[in-house]
Parts: sequence; C-alpha cells; structure tokens
Amino acid sequence: MAGVSAAAALEARQRDPRAAIEIGRSALRAARASGDGEEASAAERAIGLALRELHDFDAALRHLRRSVRIAEQAGSARAAALARMSLAFVLSNTGRHAQALRAINAALPNLRGVDAGSGRMQRGLVLHYLCRYDEALREYNGAIEVVRRFGERLVEARALNNRGLLRAYTGGLRAADEDFDRAAVLYRELDQALAVADVRWNAGISASRAGDVPRALTMFAEAEREYRRLAVPRPALLINRLELLVSVPLLEEARAAADLALEELGGDLVLARSEALFYRARIALLEGDLDRAVEMAVAARRGFRREKREVWAEGARHVELRAAYLSGQRTRALVTALTKVATRLDALGWRMAGLEARVDGALVARDLGDHSRAVAELTAAGTARRGGPAAHRVQGWYAEALRRDLLGSARGAQIALRRGLALLDEYRVSLGATELRALSGAQGAALASEGLRTAVAGGRAGRVLSWAEAWRAGTLRMTPARPPEDSGLADALAELRAVTADLEAASTAGRPTAALRQRQVRGEQRVRELTRRTGGGGAVFKPPAVGELARALGTSALVEYVDHEGELLAVVVAGGRASLHRLGPLDGALRELRLLRFALHRLVTLPGHVDRAAVRAGAEHAARLLQNRLLEPLRRRLDDRPVVLAPTGRLGGLPWSALPACRGRAVTVVPSATVWLRAATSVLVSHDRVVLAAGPRLPAAPTEISAIASLDPGTAPASVLVGGAATVDAVASAMDGAPLAHVAAHGSFRADNPLFSALELADGPLTVYDLERLRTPPARVVLSACDSGLSAVRPGDELMGFTAALLGLGTRTLVAPVIPVPAEVTTPLMVDLHRRLGAGHSPAVALAGAQEAHREDGDTAFAASAGFLCFGA
Repeated sequence: MAGVSAAAALEARQRDPRAAIEIGRSALRAARASGDGEEASAAERAIGLALRELHDFDAALRHLRRSVRIAEQAGSARAAALARMSLAFVLSNTGRHAQALRAINAALPNLRGVDAGSGRMQRGLVLHYLCRYDEALREYNGAIEVVRRFGERLVEARALNNRGLLRAYTGGLRAADEDFDRAAVLYRELDQALAVADVRWNAGISASRAGDVPRALTMFAEAEREYRRLAVPRPALLINRLELLVSVPLLEEARAAADLALEELGGDLVLARSEALFYRARIALLEGDLDRAVEMAVAARRGFRREKREVWAEGARHVELRAAYLSGQRTRALVTALTKVATRLDALGWRMAGLEARVDGALVARDLGDHSRAVAELTAAGTARRGGPAAHRVQGWYAEALRRDLLGSARGAQIALRRGLALLDEYRVSLGATELRALSGAQGAALASEGLRTAVAGGRAGRVLSWAEAWRAGTLRMTPARPPEDSGLADALAELRAVTADLEAASTAGRPTAALRQRQVRGEQRVRELTRRTGGGGAVFKPPAVGELARALGTSALVEYVDHEGELLAVVVAGGRASLHRLGPLDGALRELRLLRFALHRLVTLPGHVDRAAVRAGAEHAARLLQNRLLEPLRRRLDDRPVVLAPTGRLGGLPWSALPACRGRAVTVVPSATVWLRAATSVLVSHDRVVLAAGPRLPAAPTEISAIASLDPGTAPASVLVGGAATVDAVASAMDGAPLAHVAAHGSFRADNPLFSALELADGPLTVYDLERLRTPPARVVLSACDSGLSAVRPGDELMGFTAALLGLGTRTLVAPVIPVPAEVTTPLMVDLHRRLGAGHSPAVALAGAQEAHREDGDTAFAASAGFLCFGA
C-alpha cells in the first residue's frame, strides 16, 4: 500500500500539487514506519516535485536532496538516479544549469527502460535551458522513442510538451503545434488538468511567435483561468505574456506587466527576472528611452551570462547595439558588432532580432559610405520577405527596399515599400480587435518613413499625400470586426458598469474604494481579453489618388498636414490639383496649440467675478499664431472654400473653430483623406428620426434634450431617453441604425486606455467597446459631452477614442467638443445646430452658422462654441 501511495503522489503532482504533497507525506510516514528506504525516497521526490509546481523552490530542493541521500543510504542506485533526475529539473528552473547537468549526467548510467526515457527528457530540458537546442532536440526525440516502446504516456506527454516549446522558439511552429496537440490529448486522458493548462500556455507562446496574436491571447487567458481555478501560482508566465505584448506592441500594458514582473520575480526565479529585465529594455527602446534601455539590457545580459543562456545574452546585446544606432552612433566597430550579433541570433533561432540587427548594421554601413557591405547585409535580410511570420516578411521587404534604393532603383524601392505595407495591412486586418489593429501599425513605421522621405525629397505633392495616406490611420481604412454575440462581452461590460457605479457611490460617500478599484481593473482587463479574441478579416480601403479626391471635393479644399522628421508639411488639394507647402517646425505649432487649449479651458472654468478680458486676449493671440502658421501660407489655395482638414495626430485636439480663418466657414476635421472620402461617399440617410438621450448629474441635459425634441413637429417623433430610461443598453439599442443621435452627458477621455473613454448614462459608462457592438452605426452623431471629440494618438496617426470608433464603424458625421464645455452654456448652440440641420444644412455648415450666432454670447460661450468640431463628412 505504501508503494502505491508514493506512486500516486508522483502521478498527482501535475493534477493537484497540494493533494500530492499530502499523499507524499502519508507515504513517507508509512515508509519510515516500515523501514522502506526506496519508498521514502520516492515520497520525498514526489513532495519536492509538487512543491516545485507551487514555486516553493527552496523547499523543493531540500526534499529532493533528501530523496537522493535516503536512496543512497538504502543502496538503491535506481532510486538515487530518479531523485537526481528530478533534482536536475528544479536546479535548471532556478538557473543552476551546470549543477543540473552534473546531476542528470550522474543519474543516466543507472536508468533503464522508461526511467532512461525520462532521464533523456530531463537532460534535454537542461540543454534546452542552456540554449544548446540541437542537443536538446536529440534528447527529446530519443526520450519519446523510448517511452513509446513501453507505452508510458505521461512521460511521452511531458517530452512532447517540452519538444513543442523548443520547436516554437527555433522556428518549427507547425511541428510545435502538433506536439502540443498530442501532449494535450495524453494529459487529458490521464486527468492531468494542470499539465493541460501548461500545454495550452505553451501553445500560446507558439501562436505568439507565429504572429497569431488573437489565438495567443486566447490561449494565455484560458490557461490563466485554469491556474486560478487550481490555485497554482505561475509568476514566471508573466514573461511569456510580455513577449507577446511587446511584439504587437501594446506598450502601456507591456510596461506595467514588466514592472510588475520585476517586482514579483526574484529569489529562485532568476531566469524569469533576467527575461523581465530584457523585455523592460526592449520596451524602453520602443519608447525612445535609450539610456534606460541600455541600463536594463546590460543588467539582463549579465544575468543571462551567469545562467549560461547564450541566445538570451545575444538578444540583450542586440538591444544595447540598437540603442547605440538609434542614438546616432555611426562607426565601423558598430557595423561589425551588429552584423556579428545578427549572425549569432540567426544561428540561435531568433530570426526577427537577427533581421533588425542586420538591417541596422546595413544602415550604419550605408551612412559610412560602405555601400557594398550595406548591400550584402540587406540582400541577406531581404530573403525574409519570402516566408515566415508576417513581421519577418514586412522586415524583409523593408530590407529589400533599402537594397534596391542603394542600387539606384528608386521605383523598385517604392514597390518594395508598398508591398511591405500591404502585407502589414493584411496582417492587421487578421487581428480583428481595434486595439490590436491600431497599435500594430507601429510595425510599419520604418517603411512609411522611408517612403515619405523619398517622396518629400522629390517634392511632388501627390506622392507625398500618397505616402502620408499609406500609413496614416490605417485601422480606419479597414472593415470593422465585431465580437460574436456569444463572446461574453455583453456580460463583462454589464459587470464592469455595475462595479463602476459601486465605485462612484463609494467615492461620493467617502467609503473605502481600494477593493472596488481592483475589481474595476480586473473587469477592464476581462473586457480587453474578450475583444482581442475578435476574429479578423474584411477589406482594406486603398488611399485615393489626387484626381479621385479632387472630384469628390468639388468646390471644397482638403489640407493634409504631415509630420516629417519634425517639420510640418501641408498638402493642399483644391481646384483639381495638389500642392506641397513647408510650414516650419512642428514644435512651434504644438506649443501654440497648448497655449490655445489652456486659455479656452480657463475661459470655461474661471469664476464669474474674475476679469476674463486678459484670458480671452491670450486665447485670441494663440489662435492668431496658429492661423499664421497653419493656414496663412495656404491662403491663396484655400480662398473662401469650405475646407476639410486632416491634421497629423499630434495636432489632435486643436479647436480649429477658434482660428479666425475658420470662423463662419464650413470646416470638417478628419483623421485622413481616405477616411473623409469613405464618409463623404457613403449613403446619406434622410433626417427623419432622432435619438435624444440625457445622462445623469447634468441638470442642463434634460432641458437641452427637451428643447431639441420640440424643434420640428413635422418629423417623426424622436426617441427621447432621459432619467432612469437612459441606460447603456437602451441608448445603444436606439442609436443602432439611427439617422441622427444626440447624447448630452458627462464625458470622460481615458488617455491610459482610450477605448474605455465613456459617456455617463443612468446605469454607468457607455464606452467605445459598447459602440463597437452596434450592428449599424448611427449616420450622424452629436455629443455635447466634455472632451468626447478627443482621441489618443498612436504611431501612424492611429486614433483611439469616440471619434475613431464611430468613423471606423461607418458613422458619416460626428459633432463633438475637444475641450471641456459647460452644458448650460452650450445648450443654445446645440438647439441652434439642430434647427439648422432640420432646415437641410450640412453638419459643417450648420455648426459653423450656430457657432457664429452664439460666439459673442459671452466669453464662456465663445470658448465653448469654439471647442466643437465637425468630424467626418
């Protein structure tokens, strides 16, 4: 019976490690009582391995060393060898690879049959940790062959799982998934729930390295839920999620995860801590914090060298060298170092890092005038365009474009750049979720910058516009993907609303809120996880040619502002032709923009007894400065035409209506010319039904809604939702497919996570995630809520917020403010806007007329009216 108990403990350690410890202790007591040394050694071994599953490494090592001693005292070479095999496993987990290799090498001569198969698998794992991949693969293959002969399914499953992970990291992604599938089947047959979760997590790693971000996120989330259900800690798994977050890149989330990992991982988890330092270095590199990137990379490399992990050390060295390249260093020594690390990374299976290093080395060589070396390195890197994950092929096309340019084929270079961006678009469409699509646009920065550089050098306005559009607001050029009805997202959003309402009530009442805030954070993460699983697909709208834009514009003019290496450019399309204009440093415009927003905000919020004349004068001065910089150089091209403005993302939030040249003029603001053309050519729905909703804690909102509802009794009755009737579900349902929707509510813009920007309704926040669930977006939307027109800007002028969400879904026009606006002041403006819309005016004309009529109703009204913009068409 005692023997059965020890074997049962060993079998249970990956199903229920806590139960395995109790079974092992019982077996140990029985073995001591009977004097059975082999059984006592097996029981100690089972306890140690179960403690390893619970990440108590110190205790695990104590029990496993005790297992070795007991077996040796009992004179059982086999039991001692099995204990050493398990000891090697835990020593490797804690970074003591040399000790682990000695332990497993000492064990192997005394193992036979299935035991020998287990030993070879364990030796393969130690070699795997040491990055000796070819040797590790041979050991895994040999182990699988041995245990299959004996029908030992548990060891086979473990070896398959380990081999799958090795293959995932060395490029054999399809074979890796086959190993994971087979391992999962075996573990399920053996009722090994924890092991199944481990396989699922490893399959997520494989999906991540293949570029299948939605599948990877799904796998990780499913595995994490299983770990929580089993109450088994897996702190080191933060690292695998980090790799995925950095690859997208989801930088804000990655930074938080890396900092958490560095806080939580320590002690015996030295391997994971070194990897956390490595990913924190990569995050700093992507954010442009080069000093921090080098500091973290050096610390990571030291750790990897202590742990004898060659490939990781080379990866950290690459971060250091890339930081040197980005800082402007150009030396032959840097070229040599970059090409050397690229060769090492390629040989060790880190293909993407190797590509980046090789291209960087080529660019340094090019800048030093060594074109032959640059061409050679780019030729090697360019082969990546022919196969592998999308990110590799995009980088390959970038290398090929640079090579063609060096060889004098400007046209060939342009073709290669566009192929790379087209491939990136295809990949981004496959991601589905808006957040992933928007943030993954950063991967096209190098291609777009190179294309724009050559276009600007050529001085042709049409080409500059074409290249600006090729990367700008790419997510909004894609057919939106919506989560399936059964995704659980509706329930998750409802739960988040309830928590948010409880948090608001507790905060107002002065009660503790820490626990509720934690629930809110977990709820938001759950919503993000569910939306990220949204299946991709759909179309990508191609940027229009100048002629197509000119025909659609008619008598209007389009101005697209472009940020090119810190210089602000403008392309004007008017009267059937395009022209290019240089407007000076972008920093000057940004400084003046901050001054204007600050002055308008003060006008809105200053107490009534304060003399506002100086504040208004400051606002007028900042507006004139911006006008002189942004519009005056274009005056002859614009004349008095209606204008469509496509500002670069860093000019987002500019209240254009405050600029003198825009007052009384029909002005439309868009993320890009492509988005405008799509909106302008969409089918216009007749103005025959209005949805009007008022949020809570805004006394002027019901009055505003009532005044708008009573404007024109000749139209169909409006759907009016106020008070308790204005719930999220009711408002969203009414907005679905409506020709016109107006929401008067408190608004909040979330810079940290723009998709949680919200309108406050009776039962909680209506977020961007709620809007994305609409089957048919409202054709026209008016939001008289503070900051509801603001958007967060990500690389590629990707916008995230209400404006981007509605335009991306297909809403034709959005009228919303980009500064805080008091409802009691804006109500007359909103009523006048709707009166003009009802009279048949276009939204831009109606808004301009209403703003002119109410601009001088006082300083607050001046500021508030200037804050509204017409987005879309």
